[in-house]
Parts: sequence; structure tokens; C-alpha cells
Amino acid sequence: MGAPQARLSELAARLAELGHETLVLTALPNYPQGRIHEGYRRLLVSEQQGDVSVLRTPIWPTKSVSLIPRTASYLSFALSSLVVGAVRLPRLDVLITESPPLPLGLTGFLLSRLKRARWVFNVSDLWPETAIALGSLGNGRLTRLAYRLEAFCYRRASAVSCQSREIEESINERFPQVRTISFVNGTDTDRFSPARRSETFWQDRVGDDRTIAVYAGLHGACQGLDQLIEAAEELQDDRLRLVLVGDGPEKEALVESAGRRRLGNVTFLEPQPKDAVPALLASADIAVVPLRTRLPGAVPSKLYEAMASGLPVVLVAEGEPAEILRSTKAGIAVSPGDVKGLADALRRLAESEDERDELGAAARAAAVERFDRRPIVDRFIDELKRVSITRPAGP
Repeated sequence: MGAPQARLSELAARLAELGHETLVLTALPNYPQGRIHEGYRRLLVSEQQGDVSVLRTPIWPTKSVSLIPRTASYLSFALSSLVVGAVRLPRLDVLITESPPLPLGLTGFLLSRLKRARWVFNVSDLWPETAIALGSLGNGRLTRLAYRLEAFCYRRASAVSCQSREIEESINERFPQVRTISFVNGTDTDRFSPARRSETFWQDRVGDDRTIAVYAGLHGACQGLDQLIEAAEELQDDRLRLVLVGDGPEKEALVESAGRRRLGNVTFLEPQPKDAVPALLASADIAVVPLRTRLPGAVPSKLYEAMASGLPVVLVAEGEPAEILRSTKAGIAVSPGDVKGLADALRRLAESEDERDELGAAARAAAVERFDRRPIVDRFIDELKRVSITRPAGP
């Protein structure tokens, strides 16, 4: 579960489909509950997912958003994957390392040298910049160490792949000698489609016929879902129900806040099976995609899934995601922290089915034309082929 996981799963499946031997080295599944899933409580797990081999190594899981436990969790997997990878990985042509977590970069570097592979460092979020923006890191020694590790990874990688235009521009500006390649986000526009809509989906789950505005995803620090609770308080007299689907470290506090405010227009649902999510989105009326603050280079994958589902989007963000929304005319963007603007946007769309239909149609068209994952993945694979025939970076 999660945006990087979906993107990398699609990449692995497509590589295998094209005949490339593909192996994933990852942690025992624990997200987003912060505990190892049933059936995986062993030291090592080897399994097949289609034609992709998956090797799972130990991790110390946590649901905490605090710096120390999260760093300990990251380091536990960085160490276990290094030890297991050194023994179990075969000789490789290309090794791709996902970041964050940034400490995994050192593991990727060492394994790439041990296996004599070209190393691609895949940046889904800029770290430590994002941690600083969220207030998790200050200006101390740990931050300086993180910046040094970031620079080390960029300079030693054969290529750095970037999840957004802002990430690529930031790396190119600070490290002009580093080779960057684009691996932007997107979605499966066949799986996420207006054709998945069910007129009874939400009636069966929430029991009324109000306009449904849905958020589906992690309830974490980055999302700033408390803004939705505050906006819902201003919308109690409107015919709109806000539904938050998922789990995460902030969910308990959000449920408590909604209860304390006695919000009858907010519903919380547990994480849904992966196969249910396309119908869940397509059957809603509005998608809400919030961020707590402007995060450098962050473009939520939920934006693309909502657009592909033909939903008008109320986006709480600035920067690249807001530019995407405005350029595609797919919804309404408000600044993080602007609760009144968020409430006004939700009210406006709840009251106008015609505007919802117009924005949703534009969203779907843009998703198919610009953000369909298959051509994005195929272009990235072409870049990997070019990387594979170059000399490894660094000594």
C-alpha cells in the first residue's frame, strides 16, 4: 500500500513482462498499521508475485511519527537488507534504491558495488528538505549529516530518477554534474476510471444521499487531515458528507477531534481492499487531496487517481500539484492552512453538479493524455537500458 509501492510494483511487473529478470528486496509488510502483517512474522520471506521474485527482510516497525523511532525503523531495514542482499542477491545489471528513507541510500550504494551493478537512486521525496518543512528536523548535526548523505547518494549514483519536475529541477540546480532521469508519478487509467462507478456504493456504506467528498490514503503528518475536520465543522449545515478512508499515525487523533466537535457529516472507514479502491473513488462526487504544508517536489499520487476516476479535485497544496490542477482545469486548489477556502471550495462543488461534471471530465481527459502510468513506465525502462550500458559512477 502507498504511492511509491504502487509505482514500483508497476515497474517491476512491466520489467518482468518484457522479459527482464526482476527481483525486489524489501521489508516484511507493516504499513500503515506499524506492525508486521499476519502470515509474515518470520525472519525472512521469499515469495513470487507473478513473474517478480520478492525477498522480504526484517524491520523494526513503528507507527510513531517521531524522529527517533522512525529513524530506528529505517535503519533496521537498511541493515537487514544490506546483510541479506549481500548473501542472497545475484549479480545485477541495475540496482534501483527507493528514497525516502534516505539511509537506504548507503545500503544501495554498498550492494551496487558488491554486485557490480549500475546504481539508480530513485527520489520520490526530497530529504532532508521534506523533514525540515514538516518540522521533524532542525538545523543541528543530524540535519547536516543528512545533507551529506543526500549529496553522497546523488554523486555516487549512475543516475538519479525523479518523481516530479520540482525534484529534478532542485537536484539539477544543486548538483549539475549528476545525471537525472524522469520517473514521474501517474496512475493506471484503466483501473481508475469513471466506468467503475456504482450508484449504490456509498449509499450502502454511509446510508444517506448527501454529496460525497472522499479522502482515501494515509492518515499521517504530511497530509494535514486536521484541515478537513476543521472545514467539516463549517459545513455541518450543507448537504455534504466528508469520508476519510484509511489508517495511519494521525487517525486516532482525527477521530477524537471529530467526536469532540460532534461532526455528523464526517465518516471514517478502515483501509479498503486494493481491488475496492477504484470503485470507491469513481462512486464519490468530489476527491479531496490535502497536504499540511508546501513540501518541496511532492505531488500526491492521489491527485492522479482522482483525476483518472473522473472526479473534480479539491486540492490543498501549492507548487507543482497546484500547477497541474490549474493547467488541466481539473478542480480547485487552495493554500495549506486556508480552512475557509477549503470549506468554500467543497460547498461550491457540492452545490453544482454541472461544475462537478465539467471539472471531472477535464480531469479524466488529462489523466489519460498526460499521466497514464504504462507509457511513463516504458519510457523509464528505456532510460534504465541506457544506464545499464554505462560505467558505474564513482570509484
